[in-house]
Amino acid sequence: MIDNPEMRRSVEELRLTFKSGKTRSGDWRKAQLRAILRLIQENEDTLFRLLESELGKHPVESYRDEIGVVKKSADHALTYIDQWMSPKKGRLPLVFFPASRKVLSEPFGLVLIIGSWNFPISLILDPLIGAISAGNTVVLKPSELALNCASFFANILPSYLDPKAIKVIQGGIDVSNQLLQYKWDKIFFTGSTKVGKIVMGAAAMNLTPVTLELGGKCPVIFDCLPNSDLKVAAKRVASGKWGACAGQACIGIDYVIVEQKFASTLIEQLKKTIKEFYGDDVKNLRNLAKIINRGHFDRLRSYLEDPTVANCIVYGGSFDDTSLIIEPTILLDPPLDAAIMNEEIFGPLLPVITMDKIEESIEFINSKPKPLALYAFTKHENFKKRILAETSSGSVTFNDTMVQFVCDDLPFGGVGQSGFGRYHGKYSFDTFSHEKAVLERSFYLELEPRHPPWSTFKLEFLRCVYNYNYAGMLRLLLGLKRTSNP
Repeated sequence: MIDNPEMRRSVEELRLTFKSGKTRSGDWRKAQLRAILRLIQENEDTLFRLLESELGKHPVESYRDEIGVVKKSADHALTYIDQWMSPKKGRLPLVFFPASRKVLSEPFGLVLIIGSWNFPISLILDPLIGAISAGNTVVLKPSELALNCASFFANILPSYLDPKAIKVIQGGIDVSNQLLQYKWDKIFFTGSTKVGKIVMGAAAMNLTPVTLELGGKCPVIFDCLPNSDLKVAAKRVASGKWGACAGQACIGIDYVIVEQKFASTLIEQLKKTIKEFYGDDVKNLRNLAKIINRGHFDRLRSYLEDPTVANCIVYGGSFDDTSLIIEPTILLDPPLDAAIMNEEIFGPLLPVITMDKIEESIEFINSKPKPLALYAFTKHENFKKRILAETSSGSVTFNDTMVQFVCDDLPFGGVGQSGFGRYHGKYSFDTFSHEKAVLERSFYLELEPRHPPWSTFKLEFLRCVYNYNYAGMLRLLLGLKRTSNP
């Protein structure tokens, strides 16, 4: 392990804090959650400016996707934390009588949360809310690609949150690698599948449980719709593709599948919606975030510089190298072996794939890795049932996009290469907790057939026990009594 004395001292202090038991207190947890709310409320304008400078996000987008999300999550946790912390009691089978059972939710201990650059506020603070609610001590590692936001957290968090229980460690890949060499009690990572594999490999060395929030190519299945519904659906697709960090979102739309006969109708409606939402001049686009850096900008441009892909552009395709803006772009039936159809796009490029029948979309989606989110616009109930039964994804949303992320009553997480584990609301509390089973028995009414010496009677009695056959148990006991008392 590379020795970093300052990092080592921080980790040791957090372990000592957890060992002291202070973070297990409900009062401590609530105080930290209220502090997060104060942080958000007192620094809202600063956060707006930071998100605009890092990603070009409009304040409304920043509130919808970042600040409002954190506020909602903290309020939700404060409302329900007493209930979440309470032992869960329940009944036991009769053969355990007299006994009681309960399940205690206890914190894992020292948690590492590694955030992502595309939502640099919510993807740090939202998991933190879960970790605090569960009573853990935490190291936060913000993304170095959103450097201003990372510096903000490092400077401001100690004045709001308990600095002996929650610490921010900044840095690039080298710092992340150093952090992963420590033994953690839980790791929560948001980012790419490639880096997720590295995190999981490091965690495996200590058998550390991990939650991986990754991504993948999230599809939209677009069934034929009447004009009135089409207009609404096009708004939801345009907002879900281009209105959330310019497509740089793990649950953002990656491509659309539509019947060939309906494709031109859909594309024309999307064009109208794009012009309404964002304008049509790449130098003066409004309400559209920028690409995070030159590397990602060049990657996206390289997709369109493939001649076989460039020929498929039916809308957009322009770039502004100075502002790192790429205008909303629609492509019709790009080659399926092109990079744009085999790598997560993470940008404002939207391939539209046509098929003879919309039902063929199921087989197409199943030929690719399982997505984090699947969206389907359809009014056909049987088709909805087929999508649910025949595809696998982290979530399915019918007739809308992205909104599942802000629902605290739904688990958010992936499956397969899109990640595993879940959070939001109570699911965040559970993700950062160990559920400890507690069984307490009396010294009375000993079940003798569980002990040697063995006999045929004991075998038959245990058969009844495991089949919950209480009548059979009673008959065996009555028969034994008659045998022993002629």
